[in-house]
Amino acid sequence: MPPEVLPGPVLAARTTLRLGGRALAEVVLRRPEDADGLGAVLSGLGGRPLVLGGGSNLLARDGELPLVVVSPRLTGEPEILHERYAGKIRVRVLAGVKLQRLVAWMATQGLCALVGLVGVPGTVGGAVAGNAGSYGDDMAGTLARVLLWTPEEGVAWRGREEFSTGYRFFAPRRAAGMFLVLAAEFDCEVCEPIELRQRMIAHLGQKKASQPLTAATAGCVFKNPPGQAAWRLLEAAGFRGKRLGNMAFSEKHANFLVNCGDGTGREAFDLIEAAREAVRTQSGHELELEVRVAP
Repeated sequence: MPPEVLPGPVLAARTTLRLGGRALAEVVLRRPEDADGLGAVLSGLGGRPLVLGGGSNLLARDGELPLVVVSPRLTGEPEILHERYAGKIRVRVLAGVKLQRLVAWMATQGLCALVGLVGVPGTVGGAVAGNAGSYGDDMAGTLARVLLWTPEEGVAWRGREEFSTGYRFFAPRRAAGMFLVLAAEFDCEVCEPIELRQRMIAHLGQKKASQPLTAATAGCVFKNPPGQAAWRLLEAAGFRGKRLGNMAFSEKHANFLVNCGDGTGREAFDLIEAAREAVRTQSGHELELEVRVAP
């Protein structure tokens, strides 16, 4: 069966930053095999495809948007594959599973993976596609295989030799542009569940003390330049707590952009550009966005 097509959603209702206008349409995948017909559906709808998982790393513009949202609502319990690979346990999980569901589940299973990502929002698919990371852990560290859809090759499993990863970076080889993560497999060491729980509690306590976890944010706005912390550069440039309209950089963490109520995409983009210019002038560093921009 072809994937389901729905009216275009308002992105402000689907993103953690609560910004964004209305898309042209939405294509919903409920099973990995639904992606087999994705290319034909997207061609018929027109517009630029935007893969939207948890909406936690997205900065969307206002107004009518020339976008077709692709929603991989692929959920289910993570699965331990009983085969052992190089002495490790391999876990398979669908892309629509909440990242925090996977992090907690791995800890209860005594699997040493992704512990540092406790408290990071979003879905597994989005975390893989952006190589999310925190406290020394990232998705690529234990990532073994990814089930991908690309316009060039359709649906296929790709091993580590078939994709590249780096700091907040993931790219399948032989893919010219769009790709869609449908599922992922991780190779995990075995640890004591109590030890993992203690590490998770410590990490989460640090994040609650230093990050605005309950605010309407999209996480860190900028990547850290080599050898630098973006939040320090922003603070030195006077942007901790800096506000424009109803958008502001957090008082708690200068690299978190916060929607204070009825913020707009225009306010967000203007404030971000002002911050980049101020950091460039003050320190000479060019800040690169970590959030995705749509369109």
